[in-house]
Amino acid sequence: MRTSPALRAAALAAAVTVLLPITACSESGNKDDPDGPQGSPLAANAAEASGSGDLASQKLTWQPCPAPSPAQGSGKAPSPLPGGTPWECSFMRAPLDYAKPKGETVQLALIRARAKNQDKRIGSLIFNFGGPGASGVATLPAFGTDYDKLRARYDLVSFDPRGVGRSDGVECETDKQLDARFETDSTPDTSAEVNAFVKNTKAFAQSCEKNSGRQLPYVGTTDAARDMDLMRQVLGDKKLYYFGISYGTQLGGVYAHLFPKNVGRSVLDAVVDPTLDSEQSSLGQAKGFQLALNNFTQDCVDRGEACKLPGSTSKEVEQGVAGLLAQLEKKPIQGLGSRQLTQTLATTGIAAALYSKQTWPLLEQGLDEADGGNGALLLALADSLNGRSDNGQYDNSMAANTAINCADSKQRFTADQTEVKLPEFRSASKIFGDYLGWSLMACTGWPVPGAWTTPDVSAPGAAPILVVGNTGDPATPYGGAKAMADALGKGVGMEMTYKGQGHGAYNSGNACVQKAVGGYLLEGKVPAAGTVCK
Repeated sequence: MRTSPALRAAALAAAVTVLLPITACSESGNKDDPDGPQGSPLAANAAEASGSGDLASQKLTWQPCPAPSPAQGSGKAPSPLPGGTPWECSFMRAPLDYAKPKGETVQLALIRARAKNQDKRIGSLIFNFGGPGASGVATLPAFGTDYDKLRARYDLVSFDPRGVGRSDGVECETDKQLDARFETDSTPDTSAEVNAFVKNTKAFAQSCEKNSGRQLPYVGTTDAARDMDLMRQVLGDKKLYYFGISYGTQLGGVYAHLFPKNVGRSVLDAVVDPTLDSEQSSLGQAKGFQLALNNFTQDCVDRGEACKLPGSTSKEVEQGVAGLLAQLEKKPIQGLGSRQLTQTLATTGIAAALYSKQTWPLLEQGLDEADGGNGALLLALADSLNGRSDNGQYDNSMAANTAINCADSKQRFTADQTEVKLPEFRSASKIFGDYLGWSLMACTGWPVPGAWTTPDVSAPGAAPILVVGNTGDPATPYGGAKAMADALGKGVGMEMTYKGQGHGAYNSGNACVQKAVGGYLLEGKVPAAGTVCK
């Protein structure tokens, strides 16, 4: 369940729509985008300018950005930044298969906002917002004001990684099929439910192979890291300046391992533990989300009668949540339009709201309303995490997330193997244990083998990389920061701590974190070892 900080904005936006009518589902959301690389004038110009020579010497044509495509999440074209700086978009060609650099290419969608002071410009600061599967082209403008201080000396740049959004996005199931999938019980209790779960998981993999089999072998993190080094060259930078968040920290670590001499000033925030395999990572997330839930329920108790949820202790509040989920397993309730809130969708909605302390009030409201029979808000929160817009279209984040994770991880689990592991997951979290335990089967039946058990991020000789861990992070637990810093190597991984809540540190708005990160990226000042922000 790795997602980017874009979830915070998506959850808030989704919550606003709960009183609005939901239109009929369109099945076009995951089909070829007419404004994507093949049909876009941006792509045509970029390809024409680049010619057929060395891809590192291709010239990009920057133009005003269009509105995000359905695969990117839909919406309006990005507004200019304060002061009037526009967002510009282009496409870059990269080899489909880096083993065949002169062979078939893919188009990668890029976005940028130019630096405020071109005379003091350092280069391009490239962002990856995680997922994997998050559209950087759609996400960077949504958070542009958060990073505007860094534009003092950098062009802010992001991209849709291969397989994501407009970058030859992976296509699997239709919107109607995805609605049915997300409503399906993802914590099966009977043999019939287990059989249905396994069947649906394999059917999803078959749909991905049918619709996107060509690119599935080439969407892994190693290919994305190679894309970033090509991007560095095309943008004219001697070093890669990088800001990676959530899964983006793993991507940054793999890049540093592959190209240590090309690493410039880099920040990894909301850090994935590179020493954990997929099973250990999912178990860590179960513990992380349980910690976040504990913090939420304790906050409720501390506020006394101001909290709408029943219970005089944190445990009692959690028991109320567990009771609601148990009721929903037996009988779903009214959600949005004709859609119902099931146990699985409610659990997803709860997880969505735990990504940021700012969405705790929405979680409280959603739980209270669901207890009264109205599941609209929890369903809207679930939709934000699942990538469903209010018109019924899904972006391709789920398809891309599965494709990238399964291209990376070698682990494949049977239903029997998963059931053996469930007690440990339940011990880690009563609420999220089964939910994340059964997610071990996400790559069951996947047509492409994985590349590794754990990624190698050792980067001897690389420039210092600032690694920022958040003690209250549910999705990338705090221990991942130290593990990443250690794995990068002595003198490379420089760890600092933020004692806060939610997924990530910089976007929390904490002045101490932003000063430390800005000081390094803009002035090259590495924070003192052991720096702690509160």
